[in-house]
Amino acid sequence: MFTKKNSFWLLGIAMLMTLGVAVFRPMVIFDYDFESFFPQEDQELAFYQDFRSKFENDNDYLLIALGRNPDVFDSVFLSKANSLNESLKKLEKVERTVSLLDLEEPIINPFGIRYRKVLDWNNSENLILSKNSILASGQWKGSLISEEGNYLLIILKNQQRISKEEGDVLYQEIKSLVDNSGINDFHLAGKIRAQGEFIHLMQKEFSFFLGISILLIVFLLIVIFRTWWGVLVPLIVLLFGILWTIALSLYFGKPLDVMSVMQPTILSVVGLAALIHFFNHYLTQIRNGYLKDEAIQKSFSELWTAVFLTCFTTSLGFISLYFTNIPSLKSFGLYTGIGVMMMFLAVVLIAPGMLYLLTPFKVSEYDSFSIMWRKGMRKAFLWTVSNTKPIIVVFILVTVLSGFGMSRLQVNGYILDDLPENNSLIEEFRFFDKEFGGSKPLEFSLEAGPEAQDLMQFEVLKEQEKLENFVKDVFGASAIVSPLTMAKSLNKALNGGSEKAFSSPSLGQVRRMEPYFKKVLEASPIQILTSDLKTGRLSARTEDMGSLKSSEMKAEFLKFLEEKINPDLLLVRITGTSHLIDISHESVTAQMAKGLGFAFVIVALIVGFLFRSWKIALISVIPNIIPLLWVCGLMFVFGIELKLTTAIIFTVAFGIAVDDTIHFMAKLKMELGKGKPWLYAIKRAYLETGKAIILTTLVLVSGFSILTLSQFGVTFYSGLLIGMALVFALIADLVLLPVLLILLKKGSKK
Repeated sequence: MFTKKNSFWLLGIAMLMTLGVAVFRPMVIFDYDFESFFPQEDQELAFYQDFRSKFENDNDYLLIALGRNPDVFDSVFLSKANSLNESLKKLEKVERTVSLLDLEEPIINPFGIRYRKVLDWNNSENLILSKNSILASGQWKGSLISEEGNYLLIILKNQQRISKEEGDVLYQEIKSLVDNSGINDFHLAGKIRAQGEFIHLMQKEFSFFLGISILLIVFLLIVIFRTWWGVLVPLIVLLFGILWTIALSLYFGKPLDVMSVMQPTILSVVGLAALIHFFNHYLTQIRNGYLKDEAIQKSFSELWTAVFLTCFTTSLGFISLYFTNIPSLKSFGLYTGIGVMMMFLAVVLIAPGMLYLLTPFKVSEYDSFSIMWRKGMRKAFLWTVSNTKPIIVVFILVTVLSGFGMSRLQVNGYILDDLPENNSLIEEFRFFDKEFGGSKPLEFSLEAGPEAQDLMQFEVLKEQEKLENFVKDVFGASAIVSPLTMAKSLNKALNGGSEKAFSSPSLGQVRRMEPYFKKVLEASPIQILTSDLKTGRLSARTEDMGSLKSSEMKAEFLKFLEEKINPDLLLVRITGTSHLIDISHESVTAQMAKGLGFAFVIVALIVGFLFRSWKIALISVIPNIIPLLWVCGLMFVFGIELKLTTAIIFTVAFGIAVDDTIHFMAKLKMELGKGKPWLYAIKRAYLETGKAIILTTLVLVSGFSILTLSQFGVTFYSGLLIGMALVFALIADLVLLPVLLILLKKGSKK
């Protein structure tokens, strides 16, 4: 198959493929879709989508805080802020703004309903009255104005489900208006800013890791092969493989996202590992006396099946992520899995032809370093064979301790998990958490129960009051808006606008305000009820306390509903984008188990097929499960929490680490096929694949270590933990696997 003629044909096909990409260049698109981390085909998502269709998307807003010391109650400052607010309203993609600058509250008297400004700065007397009223009010303080009165909040509601490109343009327009408003102290936080920050950082990191991956490859190739062709050929192969993979994903409309940052490094180290096996075998054949053409043909013909299987299992490790219900993980797993096979294709299409063209007819004989390496491998094998019992004991002990650590791991994730700790956006969100009670949306769906007329019924409002108090006390929520809020506002209106009357109305007061429900509902800047008053929402903001604490609060919330809320009067359900992200983090264990289970079965089937033995299939999986347990133990020791983005690490690490096991087992099968005794075959497999396994692990760990330079949390932890998993897998393959194979034979004899 890999004759000189065939190899040149394969090289020609590779050139045509690359020419096609150059002529029909795909458009490079970067994207960060917040909702791509929502669990799909999930009842909670379906419920939220229905809820959103009745009201609005709960995270399509931008928080704008305008500051002045000692307080914001200055007519010049408020005029500037109002001018900015009016300019913001005129922007094309802005639906509305909510702030004290233009908010009006109803006043009901015998002559009907009228509206007065909450904040009036037309003259100093009105401004003083407004200041005293606002700072004494539990309705506005901490929600639209800071507790100290030195920051004024504008909530800008942008177009629903705005695209990333439109969001970027809108944010720049908003930023320009704020910069030129004459107000120097301001803070901005929200979805359209977060998406822009992610994309900007992602573009920088993608270019950085692509460049540094190339430099790393060149350095490792120089160290390993110490020849010009040993650097040039792999470099061309890897660049073509990465190019084909990225082009393929772009052709199918898959934009580059936060997960794509890792792809160049992953594909580089996987492709380089495959090339090392081929080149190492080729050099061995040359040194054993084969002519150049024979050595190339023999090397690729003998190893392509084993290399295909290793790439296939690595690919399956990634593709197993496609069986999760998180769109971002599904697309990352699918296209990276395809990319690994594209890299294998690049290796077999390009490398043989280029070796025929570029490599010399002779290479140097074994040097002192190579001889020392072979002696070292022999000593390592003899030590392993001589210490089977201590090795088993140590592995069992470390694995049991790691299992204990795994049982203590906590699942916890935050909305802005992946951004670096010192990122300005994180600082902005923390500012809003401190000054305005939170930046994370918190949503509850409200339905009138079977015995209730509607949500504005007196008895139902009493149930809502219990719910609102619970949400304040347990979730630490602020800026609560609900049907009860409307009832409190009407109660205040019926009492001449007295702040003391902003409280739950009595039965008689509810009956008095019934004629005004429709008018007030139409004038409300935020939709909180449907027209029939039977469906509503309780909307609030809270701090991002993490999915672990959120899950504890939700458990307490469910208990509260069961014990305190009458379901015949009020039906309550938590929903919203934050809730969906929390669910994604909470489902991490199931997602991980699903992906790993798929990968375990496939690897066991492959090895079982090679050896026609379920015992050997089981033994081949054990050295690849143990490193994952050790990584769990390491995570426990260093306090690294499980979350959506760290869950993928285990599936990916298993898919890559199992490659070495397959190379070892394939060589063992080859030796047994030659009629060699069991122990001798293990020894030959150990000595001949050991060097390649160590070199490939060195390459892989070096490659993944580069990812620890990332500012993204997901990329950093992927590099750190996958690198450690591969080190543990190397130890298991060269220490535990030979011992298990020896014990298997002893057991068979008995």
